[in-house]
Amino acid sequence: MEKTNIYHNDSRFYRAYYLPIRPVHNSEGAGPISITQLLSLGDAPGSLLAGEYFFYFMLYSFLGWVLEGSYNLYSLGTFRKEGFLKGPFKPMYGFAPLLLLGAKDLGLSLPLMILLALIIPSAVEYASGWLLQSVFHKQWWDYSKMSYQLRGHICLKFSLYWWGLATVCIYGLQPLIEMLYLRISTLWLLLLPLAVLLLAADLLWTCRTRRRSVKGLELGEG
Repeated sequence: MEKTNIYHNDSRFYRAYYLPIRPVHNSEGAGPISITQLLSLGDAPGSLLAGEYFFYFMLYSFLGWVLEGSYNLYSLGTFRKEGFLKGPFKPMYGFAPLLLLGAKDLGLSLPLMILLALIIPSAVEYASGWLLQSVFHKQWWDYSKMSYQLRGHICLKFSLYWWGLATVCIYGLQPLIEMLYLRISTLWLLLLPLAVLLLAADLLWTCRTRRRSVKGLELGEG
């Protein structure tokens, strides 16, 4: 059955679904093997696409950790700032770019993308703040003393900051990151299972320890 192209030729969906996988030679030089064969994924372009998106998620999460640490260093004199995860990652900074990339890959117009660059980061920030406070009874950031804020989770000032940052990220930084990914994609796909396991272990361990802390506080109050 012939595949119908509904995506732009420069999108991740197009590359994963229509373009052949770059060959990788085995150690004996007997001939090329595809990266999907190497990973035993078979004809699974969706797996390659997921691997690429996960690379962007991890990288943006790390850059978010660097950004918050740098802001903390500037404002408080120390790079160290407590985050939800123990590792150097801020998932909130990974989710927002991923949602924007998905929208961009679907061919949405520039005006709509600019609007989404305002809405999505603030929506992710609010949802993250609400979820963390509801589950762990702790607020990792608080905008309640700022003007035009909503329950301390978001405020107009930082929403405008995220808007500008998201726009620069998608249209300025992302093309450079995609060039990097194309250079290291073979290595990344080999390391992908390890990266997933490490992030999952960090998430599970963090949730477990923080839930213990919450239960301890509840017992103490009781």
